[in-house]
Amino acid sequence: MIKVDCRLYAGLRKYAPEYELGEAMELELPDGTTLAELYGLLKVPPDEVKRTFVNGLSKGPSHAISDGDRVALFPPIAGG
Repeated sequence: MIKVDCRLYAGLRKYAPEYELGEAMELELPDGTTLAELYGLLKVPPDEVKRTFVNGLSKGPSHAISDGDRVALFPPIAGG
């Protein structure tokens, strides 16, 4: 098992309403868990995730998470 910190931003926060703004979810996951599998575990539809950062670097859904990683999920965001 591995432990990671995960944060959901903007509209994705609705999938973890019990956490405060900016608060990390401390998750324990099986070794080799990919970002796509993490989306499933969190019940976040993959099409709602625009960008995922692992330790500050953008990663794709097939990226395997490692022990101690910091994961941040962002939805598409419109601005002006």
